[in-house]
Amino acid sequence: MPDLIQTSTGRERLAARCRDVCEAPVFSLAVMSVILLNALLLGVETYSGLSVEYRVPLHSAERFCVAAFSLEMLIRLGAHADRPKAFFRDPWNVFDLLVVSSGFVPFLRDNTTLLRLLRLARVLRTAKFMPQLRVLLVAVGRSLPGTVSFLFVGALILYVYAMIGWICFAGHDPAHYGSLGRAGLTLFLLMTLEGLGDAVHGGLAVSPFSILYYASYVLLASFVLVNVLIGVVLNALEEAREMEEEEKRAERAAARRLARPAGPVASQEADELRLRIAAVRRALDDVEAQLDPSGPAASPVTAASPSLAGAPAGAR
Repeated sequence: MPDLIQTSTGRERLAARCRDVCEAPVFSLAVMSVILLNALLLGVETYSGLSVEYRVPLHSAERFCVAAFSLEMLIRLGAHADRPKAFFRDPWNVFDLLVVSSGFVPFLRDNTTLLRLLRLARVLRTAKFMPQLRVLLVAVGRSLPGTVSFLFVGALILYVYAMIGWICFAGHDPAHYGSLGRAGLTLFLLMTLEGLGDAVHGGLAVSPFSILYYASYVLLASFVLVNVLIGVVLNALEEAREMEEEEKRAERAAARRLARPAGPVASQEADELRLRIAAVRRALDDVEAQLDPSGPAASPVTAASPSLAGAPAGAR
């Protein structure tokens, strides 16, 4: 038990020290600087002349980035030494761990394309140190279900109007409405209102009622659907901000609990716990003494029924 207590205390001390380092502004600034250096190295390597001329310095800088990222990950893992499961509950921690550790996989280091993609993924780690960017990425992820519904409705509207356009304008404008695919592509480009004037003029040459076709399509595709998509994204962004604030409040509450000194109630409970442990140890020692055959143990009857020894003779 003492060894277990010492191990637990050592983990808590290690976690406290590493947590102080992680929460320091200098630590975040240093990691951000290394990430930006990694992005700069990726950009320099796209120039063949510079990558050949400065091959050795660039390779040394890449090794420095790998070493810095590895040290950062070790410190962050040490900050969760007292609660390892909490590290893996954070998706950003898992992403960072995968990105950093995959750089040591042999077949990834031998593949130039995969290695460059891996180094490019390191740039995405800036979201870990930029709360606003992290909120935006979380909002994009949470808006995906609503975006899928939006895409389904948009595809349905596009299909219906493409069929109507093929029926009405295929004979007069085969270049744009000669098939369902061409009509769909034409209407998809009209979502941006690019070339809408020419399309309306061409439709009026066929029928004056074509203005209703284009007006209704632009109203649905360019205004209603786009506003629906914006609403979905804004709703997801608000949810992501609430989640971020909730996580911050939970972290502050946990920090206050850890920093709160032990009051008289906690000290009294600790003393009572120590007394109980001491009593249990004394009871265990007595049991061991009774079970030890070499010790001065009492007779079985007396040990089993101590009350009989002091009873009157008549009671026996």
